[in-house]
Amino acid sequence: MMVVALPVALAMLAPAAEAAPSTPLACSPPSADSSTIVICTQRPNGYRLNPDVMEAKRATRSPGRPVRPGGGTPRPDCSTVGPMPCANAGINLLGAALTAAEMAKRLAAGQEVGSMFLTDPKPDEYHLYLAAKARREAEEAQKAADAKAKAAADPPTGGN
Repeated sequence: MMVVALPVALAMLAPAAEAAPSTPLACSPPSADSSTIVICTQRPNGYRLNPDVMEAKRATRSPGRPVRPGGGTPRPDCSTVGPMPCANAGINLLGAALTAAEMAKRLAAGQEVGSMFLTDPKPDEYHLYLAAKARREAEEAQKAADAKAKAAADPPTGGN
């Protein structure tokens, strides 16, 4: 019975030995100081940031010069007294009616109405990521199509 158990035990230990890290551990030599803690870790292999995410983050960090929504010059405040008269006192009823008609038209067509109220439409980081991903995938597809077309145009020559 003992003779049969030894090969079975060795067979069970073989996958565990294969799963052991093939790269050496990065350790610093222990010192004589008892307050020093030594940590041994395996070096990361294959760690890479997603290039689409990094491109989207770069685009959100440097959007250019800041722009004030609604135009560059501030409109006069009607609550102050001065030489500049109040440009529009009250609600623009014609504009409100046109906006309500446009909202009704969009709702009847099953579209969204939130985009009507954006004063400064800029894509957020997620939409920039999607655009970068689509751009990268299109470039990769174009390179693959070019390589396939080149391979089809240059037939392999036989070495007879």
